[in-house]
Amino acid sequence: MSESLPRVLIIEDEKEIRRFVRMALQAEGLEVHEADTFHRGLVDAGTRRPDLIVLDLGLPDGDGIDLIRDVRNWSPVPIIVLSARGAESDKILALDTGADDYLVKPFGTGELLARVRALLRRQAKDAENNSVFSFGEVRIDVERRVVERNGAPLHLTPLEYRLLVHLCSHPDRVLTHLQLLKAVWGPSHTTDTPYLRVFMGGLRKKVEVDPSQPRHLVTETGVGYRFIP
Repeated sequence: MSESLPRVLIIEDEKEIRRFVRMALQAEGLEVHEADTFHRGLVDAGTRRPDLIVLDLGLPDGDGIDLIRDVRNWSPVPIIVLSARGAESDKILALDTGADDYLVKPFGTGELLARVRALLRRQAKDAENNSVFSFGEVRIDVERRVVERNGAPLHLTPLEYRLLVHLCSHPDRVLTHLQLLKAVWGPSHTTDTPYLRVFMGGLRKKVEVDPSQPRHLVTETGVGYRFIP
């Protein structure tokens, strides 16, 4: 994060949507820059070094998916996709490529700003390099590899621990089934989605107050999971 106002880059070719998003972000107290093409957006992403990118996939001179892929070669900057493409396959492709969140047009100002705030908070926390995670009744000390619930030791299997820490390391971000399977189980388990669901169910029983209505390990239907601190 910069010492001045957080910088947001909007890459969107529709002038009215760009104006709508810009006004909402500026009202939130953010510094906003705009680009209306793939090429201009990529240049601005590299030169302006924004703290967050808001990206439309349907650009006139290129596909936003390719822009995400390019940016991810050199930057971890949070990316929120705004797109008319509402199919689960489109969401999964964008998230697997490296987007942090996905909103389908039309969308509300409140929801957009909530996602923006969450990602900027996550980025600020990442910068602190905090090795302790706390949510609800649970506290995880990564350095000591200790998990507690209400101050008492909580036993997790090695895979449950890795799954929980990976989710906690990406707060407020949608992680797809593929991303979680690769990160926790390895590249040879990328099709074992039922296996992931079983582990998530067991993990919820250990860390959620009401596993049937989880508040922290939330399902993104058909896509993956989101950790909400």
